[in-house]
Amino acid sequence: MMFDILPKGTHAHSYIMAYSSIDDLKVDGGRSLKTAAGDEIDLVEAAKGWAAKLEAATQISTGNQGELAAFIAYARSYPSNFLALVDSYDTLRSGVPNYLAVALALNAAGYEPIGIRLDSGDLAYLSKESRAMFIATAEAFDLPAFGEHRIVASNDINEKTLESLNQQRHEIDIFGIGTNLVTCQGQPALGGVYKLCEIEEKPRIKLSQEVEKVTLPGRKEAYRLYNSQNEPVLDLLCRVGGETPEPGKRILCKHPFDEVKRCYMTPTKVELLHEMVWGPKTEGGDSTLIIDGLPGIEEVRKFAISGLEGLRSDHRRLLNPTPYKISVTSELHEHLHTLWQSNVPITDLS
Repeated sequence: MMFDILPKGTHAHSYIMAYSSIDDLKVDGGRSLKTAAGDEIDLVEAAKGWAAKLEAATQISTGNQGELAAFIAYARSYPSNFLALVDSYDTLRSGVPNYLAVALALNAAGYEPIGIRLDSGDLAYLSKESRAMFIATAEAFDLPAFGEHRIVASNDINEKTLESLNQQRHEIDIFGIGTNLVTCQGQPALGGVYKLCEIEEKPRIKLSQEVEKVTLPGRKEAYRLYNSQNEPVLDLLCRVGGETPEPGKRILCKHPFDEVKRCYMTPTKVELLHEMVWGPKTEGGDSTLIIDGLPGIEEVRKFAISGLEGLRSDHRRLLNPTPYKISVTSELHEHLHTLWQSNVPITDLS
């Protein structure tokens, strides 16, 4: 609702299995469809007629009649959004042929069917064979759009599955990723926590025997530095009001905790990453949301895609990716270690 996203999807397998034959579609009101022009047709007879033409022209014949009945019933309810789940019985010998028969009937009635969803089996192979059937239908009836009907794939898809499908040159247009998106099976927990870094303009630091849990004290700004190939090289954290990077100016970048990891960088472009969205609007004023509205979902999507495409390929590869550098300025590095030492008692070993 926040991003004006219309929920879309397909029916479930249980919907298909609820129909056993064409007879389940009642003659009184269970078969009729209003065409885009406003006329009324018998969708069952129309689908049967196109099924016969499809078989004669392409040797593609419809399969399970209960599945065909379910597709017809679904098409009556959603003639403008007909996307059929085709693997309930046999994808290539029943599901896709049944889809094509109903899709041809909808097309003749003035509607544009969307496509199919694959939810099991060899997704690469099934997508290629389904696409071949779409193209054969398009050529047989001079309907070019049928060759481009969408193929949606689901079934616990993850990064490795996507990489494998790409290597097999699949014909899938849309991936439905649910389980592995919301459960994050590769990393079951994301180690992101909130820690106080400053209060009443006094820097605070969280210490730990585990270095990765030590926090960087004080308010900071984050900058992304680009090289001469316009590639992001590292993100640099700076103290607010302190030293900041500038295009064409060399700056020393340090690892927060490893003294020997450091480099010089002369950026061709500097991008400010950090933006205050909640804070005092004026000095001493109440905390106020100062950002004027949220960006739309398309703007967020384009921003995310643009950022990913800008990263080097070795940062994005799935196997042994090159770690992306996060550095601090010399000023912040000194501030961190000074505060760190002042808060850790010196051990007496005598």
